[in-house]
Amino acid sequence: MKSMAIGIWMMLMMPGLTTMAQDADGLIKRVKEKLAVVNDYQAEGTMKTDVSFMKVPESKVTVFYKKPDKFKIKKQDGISIVPKGGGNINLATLFEGNNYTAVAAGKSQLNGAPVTIVKLLPLDEKSDVVVSTLYIDEKDALVKKAVITTRENGTYEMEMQYGHYIASGLPDKITFLFATKNYKLPKGIAFDYDAGQQTPKNAPTGGDQKGKIEITYNSYIINKGISNDSFK
Repeated sequence: MKSMAIGIWMMLMMPGLTTMAQDADGLIKRVKEKLAVVNDYQAEGTMKTDVSFMKVPESKVTVFYKKPDKFKIKKQDGISIVPKGGGNINLATLFEGNNYTAVAAGKSQLNGAPVTIVKLLPLDEKSDVVVSTLYIDEKDALVKKAVITTRENGTYEMEMQYGHYIASGLPDKITFLFATKNYKLPKGIAFDYDAGQQTPKNAPTGGDQKGKIEITYNSYIINKGISNDSFK
């Protein structure tokens, strides 16, 4: 009787689960279609870096992107500092190919606005990304927040604000949050800092310290073509 009851319960639940899966797939498809119109871009903006044990001045940056996964941040005044594993601060790279399963994970609120939560689970067992949790504005098919958990570089978050370039799915501002233990300084700085190996002299001790990078975009040049040399 118990097994029969479970079987009946599963039969009743299956249509709802199937509908949820279809809704998640459909929403991800809409997000991908919006992002797919951008083949490349060059953007000008300002980058703020907030890491407790470093003083990094606000600087102007040029950001380059080219399908499928080329991405680079170039600082006007010197070396670009990017979190380890966070080189692709670009949503389109999450959706390259279809090598994932989209799972509906409910509804929520983000900054007072309703969002639909969808988890992307990679089908490739060797993928560095374990799961990507996306908070999506269903009306405009825009990812407002992404929480990405990786095998090698911990978990990091991206929050996006949209405005002038909303039709192309490109943010006016992106905030990147990460654990400083996964923060990698470029060569040439006074000390080397690589997660799990060394700790910089001025770094705080105890607990996971959070770091933040904010990029505010002033302008985009979209689909005008970018040479591969720009990413060297």
